[in-house]
Order: sequence, then C-alpha cells, then structure tokens
Amino acid sequence: MAAGKLSPRQKMINLMYLVFIAMLALNIDKEVISAFGSINEKFENANSAAELSNSQLINSLDVKASEAGGEFKIASETAHKVASISKNFYDYIGLLKGDILKDTKVDEESGKLPYESMDRGDVIDDKWFSPAGLSSKGKEIKATIEKYKTDMKAVIGNNIKFAATLKEIDSKFDLSKVKDKNGIEREYFEYNFKGFPSITSLSKLSVWQSDVKKAETDIYSSLLGKAAVSAASYNNYQAIVVLDKNAYFQGENVTGKVVLGRYDENTKVSSFNGPGKLVNGQAVLSMTAGGIGEQNIGGSFSFIEDGKPINLPFKGTYVVVPKPNSATISADKMNVVYRGVVNPISVSFAGIGDDKVSASGPGLSPAGGKGKYNMSPQSGTEAKITVTGKLPNGQTVSDSKTFRIKGIPGPSGTIRGEMGIVKGPKSSLEISTIGAKLVDFDFEVGLDVVGFNFKVSGQPTVVVVGNKLNPQCKSVLSRVQRGDQVTISEIKTKLVGAGSYLLPRTSPVIYEIQ
Repeated sequence: MAAGKLSPRQKMINLMYLVFIAMLALNIDKEVISAFGSINEKFENANSAAELSNSQLINSLDVKASEAGGEFKIASETAHKVASISKNFYDYIGLLKGDILKDTKVDEESGKLPYESMDRGDVIDDKWFSPAGLSSKGKEIKATIEKYKTDMKAVIGNNIKFAATLKEIDSKFDLSKVKDKNGIEREYFEYNFKGFPSITSLSKLSVWQSDVKKAETDIYSSLLGKAAVSAASYNNYQAIVVLDKNAYFQGENVTGKVVLGRYDENTKVSSFNGPGKLVNGQAVLSMTAGGIGEQNIGGSFSFIEDGKPINLPFKGTYVVVPKPNSATISADKMNVVYRGVVNPISVSFAGIGDDKVSASGPGLSPAGGKGKYNMSPQSGTEAKITVTGKLPNGQTVSDSKTFRIKGIPGPSGTIRGEMGIVKGPKSSLEISTIGAKLVDFDFEVGLDVVGFNFKVSGQPTVVVVGNKLNPQCKSVLSRVQRGDQVTISEIKTKLVGAGSYLLPRTSPVIYEIQ
C-alpha cells in the first residue's frame, strides 16, 4: 500500500533518492556505508534479473512476429530499437561504474567489494568536475544522458500509449538544477554526486541502470499488449529495506533484508486497527514513544474478498532511547571513595533502562532507588565497580570504573566546639568536653574522642581516657595561673558506627587561662 502504481525499482529509487539527500547532513559511519553496499548488490541483482526478463519479453515478440507478422512485426522492430538504445546507455553507465572501481579489489574470501573503505569520492570529483563546473568528462556524461532521452523519444514518441513511459524517463533523467534544503539552486551533478562517498555514487549509477531496465520492461509489456504481462510487471510494488530492528549500537552487526511490497492507493481497506490512520491506501503511524528500551507495535488490516472479511495482523518493535537532557561532567582526578563512611554511588547505562542495569563491587550495596547504591570501601587502595546492562536483543554489555580509596583526613581537636587557641576561666575548662571536628569534609560523620593527653608547662603530662578532664587533670589545673596555657594533644578519635577504626592523628587544641 502507498500512493501511486509504481514498480519495485521505481519505489526503490525513490527510497535511494531520499537516502542520498539525507546523507548531505549525516556523518555516515562504517555500518551505513556497508548497508549502501548491500543495497547496491540488491540493485545489481535486480538489474540482472530484469535483463533476463526483458530478453524473454523480446523473444516473445519475435515469436509472435514470425507467427502472425503485421502489428507484432512492427512491435518487434520497435522493441529491438529500444533494446539497442537502452543497451548502449546501460553499458555506458557500466563504464562509469568501472571508473569508480578501477583501483578497488574484490575480497577473495567473500567475493564482495570492500564497502567500508569506499567512503571517499575522489574519482567522481576529479573526473566529473572542474573549478568552473563540469569537466569534459562531466559534459560527456550529460550529453550521453540527453542523447538517450532524445533517441528514445524518436523511437516511441509518436505513440500515445508510451507517453507515461517517456514522461517517466524525462523525470528520472531530469538534469535541471535542484534546490537544496536552504532553497539555493545547485547544478544537478554537483547536488547528486560531488563530495559523496564512492559507494553511494556507485549505488546511484546502479539506480540509473535500474531506470533503464524499468523503461524497457514498460515498453515491451505495452508492445505485447497482454493483460497478463501488465499484471506480472512490478509497477505496483516497491522494494523495501526491512532491518531486523530499528536501532543499533555502534559496532553491532546491521542485519535485515530488501523485500518487495505492494503499495496501491486503490486498495480498499475495510478497517485498520493500530496506532495511526489510513491515508491513500497506507497506514500512517503516529504515536508517543513508550518507556526506554524495546517496545512492541502491532495491529491489523481488514479487507473484504469475495464477500468475506480477511484479517491481516502486523507486528513489529522499536527501540526508545533516552532523550538527552543533561551532560556528564566529572573531575578526572576526583574518582575517590572514603574508607569509614558510606559513599553514595549513582549508576546508569546510556540507552538502557534502569531496570535492566545492575552494579557490583566490593562493599557495594543497593540504596533503595533505581541506579542508587552505597559503597563502604574495604581493604586495599582501590575499589572497582562493574556495571552490567541488558540490551533489547538479550545481549549483555558491561563497563567498569576504578576508584581510589582514601582515609578520612585527620580532624582538629576542639574545646567547647572551638578549635585552635580557646580562652576562658579554669572553671570552664574543668567541665568542658574535648571533641574533634572535620573541617571542609563533605560527609556528615559522627566523631567520638576516646582519649587525650593533658599538659601544662612545668607539670607532668596526664594521659586521659574519655573526653573529659579526670581528677588528675583538675589537680594540675588548680596550680596554673592567669595567662598559662593548657595543651590538649594526642587526641584519639573514632568514627561513630565504624567499630575499631581510628582516624588519623587529631591536631591539638590549646586553652589559655583568663
């Protein structure tokens, strides 16, 4: 189904024209270059088949001419003139393709051209074009195309039943200027060939050859004048590229097939059930993409044949990828996790839903939300986190990142929550709590002081267990005078909930008696 009664070659050509235009704005990767090579193979195979089919049609005309003479003899003579003109032009296009492939070798194992390396268009650019426009070779090509159209018109132009065929030839080989997407007129050959990879130009030339064969088929069928021949032609079909899925990852093998499908705007569909509507005999889909990952699409057509309904179901899949809405920004030197605290970790895999992504690593545990984890580093100096995702085709992919493990920096000692040199009366120090504080550390942690040294100049050092002054400290403190300083050092600090883990050396704090 689709607009117009077009042959498969016609439909295939329309598809190729769209692809060629799209390539102006695309940076074609190797997989797509290979895909064009595969499509070129399909055209060449179709052209070979058409050559055999056209030969059989001429043979049929010759047999009828020998049996019945008259109109069949005239038709046979016309057919042979068309065949000669078409062969000359078809072979000339073949020579142009030979120029492109002159220095290209076929792979001995696969028997195919090295499509992925045919990504340059130097041969066409150098031979067909000059600084002033078309080169002498380019002008020769243009003149040969015009001669083909003129010769065909001279042979069949007086017969009205070939008007549509002549119109199609003029359209397919129309060398008029073309407007690009910006509305600027450009020369036909510059717009369609200059700067393109050689494989795309090769495919375009195969399309030309297909146009020639298609014109021959139409003329021979009309000359035979049989409804059976007309029904057997490819006018109502289109070559359709059907990929095995609608999204591929870089490096993945692109697979699919080219099939013939019937597109006919006169097809009467009694009903259509699916996400879209019928327009000129085809279903135009329109829907909102579902969640991230592979989604199903389906429905059915209903037809009436011999008074009975016929239901034709269809189904397919499409892949939804996340819409870019944020950038990934990271400090390359800050891939650090800290021992002794719970480090929050967020995990995702581009193009894969969070429900199909998992992470693992020593000390890593789920944090309750999709893609959210907590890490409590264990022994060693590094921690490796491995992330695994499941693709829509069931294949798994993985990636990993290594983090450096660092200890929590040493805290600063405090008296009454103050650091450095704290001033106050002896009575205040006697009841104060010795504490510790982490300065400019982004994690919220609890610190417990479990011991410290109490020192007054000229007095023995008192070793204290706990976080408050003991009786010995108070005895020493009773003998200090105004202006004396008390040093709290060797402060032993533990993390709350971290077991026996001790923090690095805690800096001392000084208390000056007022």
